[in-house]
Formats: sequence, C-alpha cells, structure tokens
Amino acid sequence: MNKKITIAGLGWLGKAFAATLINLGYTVKGSVTDASKAQNISESGITAYPVLITEGGVTGKIDTLLSDTDVLVIMIPPGLRKNTGANYALKMAHFLHQIERTSIQKVILISSTSVYDDNQGHVTEKDIPKPQSNAGKQLYDVEQLFFNTPAFETTIVRFGGLFGGSRNPVKFLAGRTGLSNGNAPVNMIHRDDCIGVLLSIIQKNAFGHIFNAVSPEHPTKREYYTAQAKKLDLEAPQYDAEDTTVFKKVDSTSVPDVLGYEFKVGL
Repeated sequence: MNKKITIAGLGWLGKAFAATLINLGYTVKGSVTDASKAQNISESGITAYPVLITEGGVTGKIDTLLSDTDVLVIMIPPGLRKNTGANYALKMAHFLHQIERTSIQKVILISSTSVYDDNQGHVTEKDIPKPQSNAGKQLYDVEQLFFNTPAFETTIVRFGGLFGGSRNPVKFLAGRTGLSNGNAPVNMIHRDDCIGVLLSIIQKNAFGHIFNAVSPEHPTKREYYTAQAKKLDLEAPQYDAEDTTVFKKVDSTSVPDVLGYEFKVGL
C-alpha cells in the first residue's frame, strides 16, 4: 500500500510534502543535516533524524532513517550552484550504497530540468539529456546511478524552477539590468504541484518512470519576471533587447499520460 514514506531531505519542499502525507494518513519520517534541526522538526510533528551525506560517506542515524520504509523520496540538495567544487555524484553514490543494503524496493529521486542543456530546445522525457555544465553532468550521472541499480525501482522527477509560499525567484532578479535571454521560455513549477505529482506517483505506484515536472505554461522570462515583480511591488529586471536563439523548453508527456495529473497552479 506504500503507506510508510521516508523523505531524505526535509527542506522547503520536503517539510511541506511530509505535512501533506501526514494529513492523508501516511506514516512519515525524514532526515536533516544535524541534531538541532531534527529536534526542531520533530517538535512540529514530523519525525526527523540527523543524517549527513558527504564525499567521505554517510553519518548519523542512517539505519533508523531507512528502516521500515515502503517508499524513499530523495530530496538531497545538490549544492552545485555555488561553485564550491562539491562532488554531488560521489555523495549520492555513498547514499546509494546505504540504500542497497536495505529492503527498500521503491525510490523517488528528485532531480532537475538542469540535466537538459540550455541549447537543447524543446524537450520531453523522450529526449536524452545532453548536459554541458558540471552541475548538469553530475545530476545526470546520479540519475543514471539510481535508475540503473537492480536493487530497487527508481522513478526520477525532474522539477523545473521552484516557487510557492514566500519563495519567488524574482526577488533575486529585481532591479537587475543587462540580463540576457529575455525571450527564452521559463520552466517553472509551484510547490503545490510538486506535492501533487509526488503524491500521484505514490498513489498510482508509478515506479520505473522518468517525469519532467514542469508547468505546461511557458511565458518568456521577460514576461514572467516583469509580471511577478509587479505583483510584489518590486523593480522589474531589465533584459537586453536581443532575440533568443539559445533556449530550452521543458514539457512532459509522462505526467499526463502515466499519472493523469493536471497542474493546478498557473504562471
């Protein structure tokens, strides 16, 4: 029945997803990176354990975390945007080894549309990612590690840009000038739809699949961020006037065909 869910990574999305599952009667536990965070989250009603995944291995209450689990949902932040030299693929190889030692049979791995290169144009799950950046290559390597293990069935979910609650990417762009690719389409998804897609996968037992989880609406960056800035009473970002020749537009055939899921929050 897939009623016991473990979430590796109780962050901005993981905590909201856990709360939704608990309200629906699922048994939920998850991980954070240290004991103080675990205590704070546990006090809010979500059982949490400290687990730290590094290039050197996995420490903390990993055995407790992974025990008695029907579905493991992995939301470990890659930490690749800050150019810290982090080896996400090595970290996740260590984590994979830990999971393979358990009886877990079903895993959902959260990935990103960053696996597609910016010049791949219009893509769906039928298109093979061709990442050129270090971050994209590492994300794709991790996808392959998990999808190809014989130890359990993995479903990969590639989320677009995340927004919802107090999180809005325009806050980081407001007032900036000289931005490029203003005519490129955005690939975004609201947190409520992230939760909806994940819940559908669990309820429909849709494992062994790859899903691009992105809103079917694709306004241009200029249109989208100008409108978002106006909503929040911020100064709109300014894009150069050049036409965009390099872009990616990420859509899904699997979300409607396999899950029958309809996106609830538009752009």
